[in-house]
Amino acid sequence: MITYEYPLNERIRTLLRLEDLFGKASHFINADGAYEHHVALITLFEILEVAGRADLKVDLVQELERQRQILLSFRENPDISEEALSGALYEIEQASSDLLAMAGKVGQYVRENEWLMNIRSRANIPGGVCEFDLPSYHYWRHRPLAERQRELTGWLAPMAPIREGLTIVLRLLRASGRTESLTALRGQYQMMMGGRSAQMLRVRVADEVASVPEISANKYALNVRFVGAESVARPRQTAADIAFELAFCNL
Repeated sequence: MITYEYPLNERIRTLLRLEDLFGKASHFINADGAYEHHVALITLFEILEVAGRADLKVDLVQELERQRQILLSFRENPDISEEALSGALYEIEQASSDLLAMAGKVGQYVRENEWLMNIRSRANIPGGVCEFDLPSYHYWRHRPLAERQRELTGWLAPMAPIREGLTIVLRLLRASGRTESLTALRGQYQMMMGGRSAQMLRVRVADEVASVPEISANKYALNVRFVGAESVARPRQTAADIAFELAFCNL
């Protein structure tokens, strides 16, 4: 099954983007090649760009505290494992503590590194990081693998509390959804929201279905339209009936 996630507010959209970027950064840091490490560095700059758009730390701390209070209300519930509950509470409290310990703006230490900022500004120009533009960066890319990985890891590590916090929030958000099995007749499915609220929608489709969902939603209605997965500017709506799963996720 392929899962498509559709955020319904800007805060969740930002968290999903950061989750994707952190995953890519870790992947390319662990690779061996200089080109992969270049991509890791560019991804680090993208993380700074996304994380710096809002007071992300405050939002994450507030949401983690809200989830902590919800979990505390289950303390006396005999159907809830005390060990599992204590583990979840500890994880949330540790993540909140790490976020509160972060000083200044997210990634400020990178912004204060003139060498990195020079690379970032040149990277915005197509082909702008060639060896004749940035000879010191060309030299860095020829340093030993372990040295490059150590520096990349060091530049990413101070933002680990952001990644830990958003990982917990998104895990809880995904777990909140109750999956329904539905069918889009001739590629189209509509539903009146009827007061139902959600922060994110999750649509799951079988791998062999060569169609992708286009989702639009507001407080009144949800529309899921399946179109061909071919790489064209205006793909056509699928004429066949499409079976899919839908979950409304809300914290």
